[in-house]
Amino acid sequence: MATVRAERLVNLVLCLLSTRQYLTAERIRGIVPGYADAPSDEAFYRTFERDKAELRDLGIPLETGRNSMFDSVDGYRIARRDYELGDIALEPDEAAAVALAARLWESPEFAGAARGALRKLRAAGVDVDEHASAVVEPKVRTSESAFSPLLAAVQTGRAVVFDYRRPGSTEAYRRTVEPWGVVSWRGRWYVVGHDRDRQARRCFRLSRISGEPEVVGAAGQVHPPEDVDLLRIVAGEERGTPPSTLARLWVAHGRAHGLRRAATVIDARTWEGVDGEVLELELYYPDSAAGWIAGYGPDVVVLEPDTLRKAVHETHLGVLRATGIGSGSEV
Repeated sequence: MATVRAERLVNLVLCLLSTRQYLTAERIRGIVPGYADAPSDEAFYRTFERDKAELRDLGIPLETGRNSMFDSVDGYRIARRDYELGDIALEPDEAAAVALAARLWESPEFAGAARGALRKLRAAGVDVDEHASAVVEPKVRTSESAFSPLLAAVQTGRAVVFDYRRPGSTEAYRRTVEPWGVVSWRGRWYVVGHDRDRQARRCFRLSRISGEPEVVGAAGQVHPPEDVDLLRIVAGEERGTPPSTLARLWVAHGRAHGLRRAATVIDARTWEGVDGEVLELELYYPDSAAGWIAGYGPDVVVLEPDTLRKAVHETHLGVLRATGIGSGSEV
């Protein structure tokens, strides 16, 4: 739309909003800048008809009517009740979500728009409590160079190729992924999609991607499943809950309170002259539990399962060897 035409339409809207009466075309011609320059009456009416159609296409409620029964021609106006945005009513949690969304955009190009949106909501009478969202950490950094290419690949439906470092490894492996989306989880960004190399659904942390991903294939070839929940995949909720293992531990009386909070006392027992209790604890990952159980030292003894008992024992021996306190053969 040409600048002159856009200015004329804006002036026309302001004029018709400023009056309660219907204004005839001839009166609009003399009031609104841009119409007086028409070389002829026919040119003016053609321009005016195009402008009316443009306003209606934009959704502006242009009314046609007459002020009295004595008027011989129709006039035009815009009723404010139909044009203006209605009252905004937000629940407290919705208002907090708006404030949280505004805090998310910290970059200069979005910060001004976010502040402007909050000002408009407050002007409309909405109580936007920014402190209500303080319990949520809204600052998500997008400094990873892989963010923009991956987001563009998701939007265009194209596969990507990138080098990915596994946790605890410095070597990067080439991966080909059909990305379904990019989501944030606990302050980190992940891309979720179909891993062509593994032929399975996978998620990858952007901070472990080396360099920028490269798009492959034509646009529109990647279609995310309709019923997939990307955030749940990243959070691990859709990976399936592993079978639990029931462990029995002897715990010295009055010790290992952190372990006791997650366990159930089933019996009292004395172990090598020390009073204590037998506890039952449900573990989903017994291998990883060996480390923190071993941290309680002699205050906790694993009774069963045998694999966990051996893992804790090996951890104790490793600590003894590392500190040089004997060979650990007598433990």
